[in-house]
Amino acid sequence: MIELFIFKPEQTRRTCPRPRGTVEKTMTVQPLSYRLGAGRLIVAQGDITAYAGDAIVNAANSELAGGGGVDGAIHRAAGPRLLDACREIVRERGPLPPGQAVITPGFDLAAQHVIHTVGPIWRGGKANEAGVLRDAYLSCLRLAAANQAARLAFPAISCGAYGFPLELAVPIALAAIARGLGENLAAQVSLILYSANTFQAFAAQAEARLGEPAGAQ
Repeated sequence: MIELFIFKPEQTRRTCPRPRGTVEKTMTVQPLSYRLGAGRLIVAQGDITAYAGDAIVNAANSELAGGGGVDGAIHRAAGPRLLDACREIVRERGPLPPGQAVITPGFDLAAQHVIHTVGPIWRGGKANEAGVLRDAYLSCLRLAAANQAARLAFPAISCGAYGFPLELAVPIALAAIARGLGENLAAQVSLILYSANTFQAFAAQAEARLGEPAGAQ
């Protein structure tokens, strides 16, 4: 199920244009780039809050209340209006179930939108965690397409405090993103990963599945 929630246009106006799909400012090592059909997958280590594309994905909690990790970093970078927008969504529709996504403006971020999704909490693999994680990525991609957000960036959903084992999460994420690019839901998807360990895990799996990277753009 795709949930749409966008504030009025006057609340998202900016006074200067943004570069679109820019990864360079976020990266700490050379990003890896792969062609998938007509689209592109980029795997990078860096700061997702600096991404200057159409949307970044926030690994949120069900109350959309901000928190630690990437969630807290995005809220700090976007400013207090992001929390106000999130509270309005929860008032309108209640807590966000795992695997679903909603969208808000990016406010003080370089990205135009933030797509919030709730990943699964790891409970040993017997509570459909893999299916919910796949749905979280696909919900974000479908919501991006519905809002003409052709270039978006993901963190490693559920791989922090929610405890999803990285070695199990990476192939699910890559498969979901490959499916989304194959369905033309986006033109460019970046995985912007904060820690070296997470970046290395995604880079190794991407190369094993997709071959040698073509370089970054």
